[in-house]
Amino acid sequence: MLKGISPILTSDLLRILDEMGHGDDLALVDRNFPAASVAAETVTGELIHLKGVDDNQAAEAIFSVMPLDTYVEEPIRRMEVIGEPDTVLEVHADVKRIADAAEGRPMPMGSIERYAFYDEAKKAYAVVQTSETRPYGCFLLKKGVIFD
Repeated sequence: MLKGISPILTSDLLRILDEMGHGDDLALVDRNFPAASVAAETVTGELIHLKGVDDNQAAEAIFSVMPLDTYVEEPIRRMEVIGEPDTVLEVHADVKRIADAAEGRPMPMGSIERYAFYDEAKKAYAVVQTSETRPYGCFLLKKGVIFD
């Protein structure tokens, strides 16, 4: 255990977050996402399982140590509801609220059609799968930089 660091941030997840560079994407996905097959095609080929953790808990832990990119229009991208691209579900609003709080300002969130999301997730650095039960709880989070 490390003092001041969420226990949700496992050693493997901390390593992944540390290794990621500016502009790398992390796929944060729900329990229904085809995480193993998508993760196999990512930069690292790694799938991090967060059993018993929902998207809100995972987002709070991740955003506590990982900055979001301020050089892109949409540092957070969510999976769109099929046939309803403008629909923002509770899970989407929750993750945005958590990101806004962590960054201390509103963070833009874009959307990606479901099958395009799968393709983009394959380009991510790694995949983190939660036990989120709400549908469409899938996000791409672009890592930013820390200025000293």
